[in-house]
Amino acid sequence: MTPVYRPAIAEFLESIYKVCGRNTRLEKDPLAVVLRYEDATDREIAALVCSTLAFGSVDLILRACDQALKPLGPRPAEVLLNMGEKEIVQTWAQFQYRFCFPKDMVGLMRGAQGALRDYGSLQALFLAGDNSELPLTKALSAFVAALRRYSASGATIRPNLLPDPAQGSACKRLFLFLRWMVRQDDVDPGGWTDVSPARLVVPMDTHMAATCVHRLGFLDKKRSAAAPNLKDALQATAHFVLYAPEDPVKYDFALTRPGIDPRPGDEIFGCY
Repeated sequence: MTPVYRPAIAEFLESIYKVCGRNTRLEKDPLAVVLRYEDATDREIAALVCSTLAFGSVDLILRACDQALKPLGPRPAEVLLNMGEKEIVQTWAQFQYRFCFPKDMVGLMRGAQGALRDYGSLQALFLAGDNSELPLTKALSAFVAALRRYSASGATIRPNLLPDPAQGSACKRLFLFLRWMVRQDDVDPGGWTDVSPARLVVPMDTHMAATCVHRLGFLDKKRSAAAPNLKDALQATAHFVLYAPEDPVKYDFALTRPGIDPRPGDEIFGCY
């Protein structure tokens, strides 16, 4: 489906962004947990954890994020960096959220710790595998591979929790992580100033996929919105580029509010 600019869609996107793209709508979003941390290095650790756990009902997601981050206190990066191997294993030995088991959380924490130890931040690790002239998916694959290597000394986080875009997954949670870290507006805190928002890919979950199919016409109506893949995410992003070339993920949060956290009046937008 070739992207075509439509003035009515441009007007709609700006309208829903003004109404729903506000921090007053963050109450039912894991980003609210991330925003508790002021330091950028602490925030990116919280963001990696919270985006990894961003599946299921929002109330349970928020509870899981709190549980996973609580042992790290107000300075997650510093505390995690100074943890010993046994301490990491013991700290998350009882953690479980749906199909994220202790070994997965231990693997994720071990991966983040390795990044902090060798690069000083997750952003530095990401940039080490990035070439700004190549698609962002290439850098994301390198980032995932590095985190998996750091976690491989014992419990390794499973691939469906930390997927590689090279395998065709929509990678919704990883692209959500990047949205939080790269963009900056009333919702997204930003902090990764060396990655351009223009390169971001839309985090494609069932809510966004349904909206792209039925409300925006960015995906073919024959395509099921139940299981979006990377091809869908890239195709939708190509459409969004027409409306916000420097920031194609600008409308993501606003478009998903009516489906995830509906408020009175949201029905006029016809989103899912």
